[in-house]
Amino acid sequence: QVQLVESGGGLVQPGGSLRLSCAASGRIFSIYAMGWYRQAPGKQRELVAVVTRGGTKYADSVKGRFTITRDSANNTVYLQMNSLKPEDTAVYYCKLEVPRGSYWGQGTQVTVSS
Repeated sequence: QVQLVESGGGLVQPGGSLRLSCAASGRIFSIYAMGWYRQAPGKQRELVAVVTRGGTKYADSVKGRFTITRDSANNTVYLQMNSLKPEDTAVYYCKLEVPRGSYWGQGTQVTVSS
């Protein structure tokens, strides 16, 4: 069984920063990708940033503001979010892709508001 535990969400003012973390545990032998998605009220879940074997990918809306990093030794992925905007408000989900399928975290709320 694979589990993903997310942390780091919260309330921040516009222009502020937050750092999300996602730790994967369980029977993990090979990782294709780890990344972050988000879902705002009334909208579809969308890719924010992902680390694959080939590199990293970001949504255009977060390029230059967000940075994704991965600690391979501990199966952990981080999302450093700077210059946050109100439109970044959403539930952020971690996703792990392995040979036998995909796993999602429970989500962490990020609210950007003054």
